[in-house]
Amino acid sequence: MNDRAGRRRARRLAVGTAVVLALAGMNGPWLYRFGTAKYHQYQINKPEYKAENGKWEIVQFPEKYRQNTIHAALLRTGKVLLVAGSGNNQDNFDAKKFDTRIWDPVNGTIKKVPTPKDLFCTGHTQLANGNLLIAGGTKRYEKLKGDVTKAGGLMIVHNENPDQPITLPAGTKFTGKENGKTFVSRDPVVVERATKVFDKRTGKFLRNDPGLGRIYVEAQKSGAKYETGTQDNYRIQGLTGTDARNTYGIAQKLALDKKDFQGIRDAFEFDPVAEKYIKVDPMNEARWYPTLTTLSDGKVLSVSGLDDIGQLVPGKNEVFDPKTRKWTYLSKVRQFPTYPALFLMQNGKVFYSGSNAGYGPDNVGREPGIWDVESNKFTKIPGLSDANKMETSGTVLLPPAQDEKFMVIGGGGVGESKLSSNRTRIVDLKAGSPRFVDGPTLEKGTRYPQASILPDDTVLVSGGSEDYRGRGDSNIHQARLYHPDTNTFESVADPLVGRNYHSGSLLLPDGRVMFFGSDSLYGDKANTKPGVFEQRIEIYTPPYLYRDSRPALSGGPQTIARGASGTFTSPQASVIKKVRLIRPSASTHVTDVDQRSVELKFTVSGDKVKVTVPENKNLVQSGWYMLFVDDDQGTPSKAQWVRVP
Repeated sequence: MNDRAGRRRARRLAVGTAVVLALAGMNGPWLYRFGTAKYHQYQINKPEYKAENGKWEIVQFPEKYRQNTIHAALLRTGKVLLVAGSGNNQDNFDAKKFDTRIWDPVNGTIKKVPTPKDLFCTGHTQLANGNLLIAGGTKRYEKLKGDVTKAGGLMIVHNENPDQPITLPAGTKFTGKENGKTFVSRDPVVVERATKVFDKRTGKFLRNDPGLGRIYVEAQKSGAKYETGTQDNYRIQGLTGTDARNTYGIAQKLALDKKDFQGIRDAFEFDPVAEKYIKVDPMNEARWYPTLTTLSDGKVLSVSGLDDIGQLVPGKNEVFDPKTRKWTYLSKVRQFPTYPALFLMQNGKVFYSGSNAGYGPDNVGREPGIWDVESNKFTKIPGLSDANKMETSGTVLLPPAQDEKFMVIGGGGVGESKLSSNRTRIVDLKAGSPRFVDGPTLEKGTRYPQASILPDDTVLVSGGSEDYRGRGDSNIHQARLYHPDTNTFESVADPLVGRNYHSGSLLLPDGRVMFFGSDSLYGDKANTKPGVFEQRIEIYTPPYLYRDSRPALSGGPQTIARGASGTFTSPQASVIKKVRLIRPSASTHVTDVDQRSVELKFTVSGDKVKVTVPENKNLVQSGWYMLFVDDDQGTPSKAQWVRVP
């Protein structure tokens, strides 16, 4: 424990003890009537308590503006984009009721925004022009076993013709050669041409490797008698001649089993000034639960997700070019679970922490490491504790970003496992041979932890649940400040609202932190009542905003190039000790790969603060940032928005 945290804990204890002694001097019945809840409210609202622990407050929107917020991003206007799509609500999906809100946390205004597609479980990231890129979403909701009436599943279509691809329209019929049963496709599919394979030494032709297409098929009628039990080859009705000989389907069991969500290819930019969605070219692959990560060249990598037939995209990753607004496949495949935590490193490679939020085999693509996207080389990083409990863990790039240290927080077993981890793990990517080491432990095993970088170089870690989606009333009403300099946690005020699946947090320009969402599977400890989506927003005001004063910052340029400087005005310039450039968050499903806090060098002259942006384009990606200055007490200013071109 560091000295500062120790002194603060001692002061909290002293304050609490004094209050208890004073009340104990009164009569017992009065103390009983006062009640635990009222006493708690009395205590947490004392100025001394807030100065040590901070304060949580609930924001309840007017009923007509409430929604099941799944995604949130801080826009360069200082407003917050809150995206629900259908909000994990089948009725909304069926009615095509897709919701987005823009909330101004300063003025308290809320605005409904027309939402063009179901952007539920989409991916997103901040672009250099200040727009938010959003890609993927929901084509179909899952169907649980018992709700599926028509046998169906994945059909792999093979094309052995090396000269041309073949297109099969929706409604194409496939009849099994052995089982004689017929299944119908739901969507069109393009099956690429076969690839000719030659002997590398002699140049002799060896074979044609068939082109493959994936399509969802289902029986024409309902009932268990249309299920198949084993793999079969399928003749495609309507094809003749060479097409009939070269093209066929292969499917494993086609049954009444659970059918997973299906993704969409649609992509949009959200313009924070016009406050509307702008359609861009769709992705090559449909994706539900994808991660978007900005690369060294400014293009955006889109990875993983469930495709338009509910299957994990088989390692076919692609990049978005903001200049052309088009998508291109990477030349080589690499598979990850859905919502993998992927961060751009200072050398241009991509770090995968092992954190993810769901679907995928438990033995494929889950080990952490460093990915050279260009060569597709992947170097594994050893030492990860609780490696089988990384699903629903959180990952944060610790401040300052120059140190290139990451913390992995909590997590749980794959799928609906009851396993959860109370570990934190730290990795220093600047070390000669990076290796995970354990950091301070959490009090409880924690799935879905939220982590937000603060401008004083601490990290607020809050919420989560011990079990999958808060089962058994297992939400964790605790918050901690992590101090990277001492590798310690410090307890702060407890949140008022439990947060688990479909929740998130982000830093606001005034130094507060906003929390949203939570989608408990059940609403009681016995797991008998269905859960209710948490629509309330909660704001945490850190202790640093309960001090007597805070530095002011004004003036200065709105644009500062990498390697260049800008001068700002602060009456408290003489006591400024830190300057931080913090990238705004885009948060969902325990995944926020955008946030990072970059240390800026600075000089002071009178009331002027001259700051210099680092030259490394991978450390400081092009885009809009919040510029904070901290005084000698660690109190940050309100942010000034700065664009790095």
